[in-house]
Amino acid sequence: MQADKTTLGDLSLFTHDEEHSVFHHLNFTRTIGGKQWLHYFLINPFDNIHKITETQKVLQRMLEVHAHWSNTLISNGTIMVMEKFYETSIQEIPSHPSFISSLFYRAFNASDYSLVRYSLKHFVDFVIGLDEIVRLLSSDKNPSLLQAPLDRIKMLLNRPALQTMLAMGKGKDLSMKEVLVSGYFIRRHFKPEALELIDIYGKLDAYYSLATACKQFNFTFPTFINSVQPVISAKQLYHPLIPLPVAYDINLSPEKNFLFLTGANMGGKSTFIKATGVAIYMAHIGMGVPAAQMQLSLFDGLLSNINVVDNIIQGESYFYNEVQRIRKTIEKISDGKKWLILIDELFKGTNVQDAMKCSTVVIEGLRKMSNALFILSTHLYEIGENLKQYPNIQFRYFETEVRGDELIFSYQLKEGISNDRLGYLILKREKVVELLEKL
Repeated sequence: MQADKTTLGDLSLFTHDEEHSVFHHLNFTRTIGGKQWLHYFLINPFDNIHKITETQKVLQRMLEVHAHWSNTLISNGTIMVMEKFYETSIQEIPSHPSFISSLFYRAFNASDYSLVRYSLKHFVDFVIGLDEIVRLLSSDKNPSLLQAPLDRIKMLLNRPALQTMLAMGKGKDLSMKEVLVSGYFIRRHFKPEALELIDIYGKLDAYYSLATACKQFNFTFPTFINSVQPVISAKQLYHPLIPLPVAYDINLSPEKNFLFLTGANMGGKSTFIKATGVAIYMAHIGMGVPAAQMQLSLFDGLLSNINVVDNIIQGESYFYNEVQRIRKTIEKISDGKKWLILIDELFKGTNVQDAMKCSTVVIEGLRKMSNALFILSTHLYEIGENLKQYPNIQFRYFETEVRGDELIFSYQLKEGISNDRLGYLILKREKVVELLEKL
């Protein structure tokens, strides 16, 4: 599924402030390599249902053994020691050390010997940990996406020297000769294989992270349906980054492919749009979604028009960039493929009358594209009445109640069009009016 950098930023999948990103929210990796693989998974959503369902099966298998995964010996520190061992220059280890040559090596290369001995303990922990993972995940029902790396681990560990390490066990004191024999092997004859095993573990670590997120946040695995045209049906959908979210139901289909969303500022429009986009994106990387239930078709692309900015250096106004974003959107989705388009407050960069005319033209054009689903929010509720003539447009709004000078946001999505204009009340509530009157 295609999603450009603008969309990734709009949905906070990746942000400059990482702690406020979806990526950070899903990151339960234990290693640097695992984090890198997790980033790769999130930056590369799948383009076919088979890959998605295979990944779902991997995560479901991980969930079955989740409670026991923490017992493995592998840590980021262990892997860092292993990688550092290959990067550090040391005196050549004897290829066939005897007791005497071992004694000489330790005596005249004390720091190098200490490094070999210390690193070897971490190699042993790593090998034992991988062996435990293979045993833990062993099943004749594993998806090929999981079984392939497990088989590769077993093959690489099936070397006599590695089997000797397994037999050593954790915490066993090794003789000088055992230290140097094993050290020579892993340095001279096992470097590519060791680095490959580290990479494989990083990938498993990333899968474990996604499975942990599904468990931690009670995500539900969505069901993908084969459909020529795009479809979304979700119950109790919510935004994963909101601490106490309000859930929504959403249904978009070829017959009702355009959702016209209105409501007051801070009423929940942007959150709803982003929640939908994030859930669809998460579904396409093969993980669970923040919803009680979801069915959807495979999407070819996801595009947003939410946080448009001007470009002072190039002399481009906010409105100009809004127009350019819409133009590029139309060009992309004219390919006949299945798209989800998210637009928040279209044409904020021009006056109300101009915005109403421009918005109407754009909506009347976009709603004819049956290959795409649209969610569009706007303050321009006036244009809604004229749009009711089109049967494929559905109208929803977020209710806001005024009690005195107080605004009560229910964040409940209701059918219809909101005509709330509450900007002045918000200005008054925040005491801006009071401050101005004192000037």
